[in-house]
Amino acid sequence: MNAKSSPQERALVLAGGGAAGNAWEIGLVAGLADAGVDVTGADLIIGTSAGSTVAAQLTGDARPAELYAAVVAEVPPPRPGPAGPSARRAANSSGPSYLEWSNKIIASADDPADMRRRLGAAAIALDDSDGANQVRWRGIVASRLPGARWPDQRMLIVAVDAISGEPVVFDRASGIDLVDAVAASTSSMTPYRIGEKRYLNGGYRRSENADLAAGYQRVLVFSPFGGRSRMKAEWRMDLASQVAELRAGGSVVETVFPDAGAGEVFDANALDPSTRPQAARGGYDQGRSLAASIGELWQ
Repeated sequence: MNAKSSPQERALVLAGGGAAGNAWEIGLVAGLADAGVDVTGADLIIGTSAGSTVAAQLTGDARPAELYAAVVAEVPPPRPGPAGPSARRAANSSGPSYLEWSNKIIASADDPADMRRRLGAAAIALDDSDGANQVRWRGIVASRLPGARWPDQRMLIVAVDAISGEPVVFDRASGIDLVDAVAASTSSMTPYRIGEKRYLNGGYRRSENADLAAGYQRVLVFSPFGGRSRMKAEWRMDLASQVAELRAGGSVVETVFPDAGAGEVFDANALDPSTRPQAARGGYDQGRSLAASIGELWQ
């Protein structure tokens, strides 16, 4: 970290984007690091959905190069066959069906608060797993993270209360471990339970949640979906609206979107783990090519 960096100088925003988005962000960070720009020492890291997993991974002991090497070496798991309720739930959570399910709810909502309440109610109604999905998902998330302990540097993990529809921002003072925070932020059609609460994906608060970096002098945003939003334009949940707010508050903001090298994997295919190696390689190459311009902002 730059010795002259103040506590509210640099913020790194890691948005959601499924399995592909996670891999692209890891590759991007690794490419930047190999070119001499280390963004992992940010004074604030904001993670949403897949970006929350990246945030937790980057603040562990593994260096970006190690995380990147692990992604490009992955062998995608075989697709499960249609056998039993758990398999049916996995199929229902695939990219196309998830988008169809959530797009209908978004289109029927009057405003963001109404949308979040409707999504929460629909997700709770779908959850017939009797806790099996909860145990399974927590195990998957835990296997991806360096541990359950929050890092010393400031990190925010974003989720939505599935019952009230209210946005929730977890940090190390929230009284829950890091695995539960990330599992809540990455949940989709199945709400994640912490105590008596249930939580849904943090992207339903606002697409990238970059506005949570208000007050930071320099803000770097990685957006796997290219700043696009499925929400209604008048709700101003899109990245452009968030960036405008940050700049109006005096922040210098730079956004990074995937280029062609990452592949056409950031829509319904984003949940497909087979997309990860290509997305990571594309992110790595992009990070190296952007190092000079991002370095001017970051160093």
